[in-house]
Amino acid sequence: MKKMWITITGCNHYMGYGVFRRKMELALRKEPDNEFDKEAIRAELPGIGKVGYVANSPHTVLGDTCSAGRIYDKIGKKVHAKVELITERGVIARVQREK
Repeated sequence: MKKMWITITGCNHYMGYGVFRRKMELALRKEPDNEFDKEAIRAELPGIGKVGYVANSPHTVLGDTCSAGRIYDKIGKKVHAKVELITERGVIARVQREK
């Protein structure tokens, strides 16, 4: 799998950005039944659950990271990502190989 960088956003609706640490592993799960976004991919932390979503809007995607729509068909139902950078506007993570 080619290196893919994503933005995790919407965290303020869940646990906030304070729960994230560099190198932390996230589970990414597709949410095909999401009523707001058919390409929704939620981000989860082990033991905590949903902490945000992969950004899918030009207003929430940071820098050159990929939107949920750009990676949706390139990943399986569940993959992992590793946190690389935490900002006030989102968390940048690198998508890992499927486990």
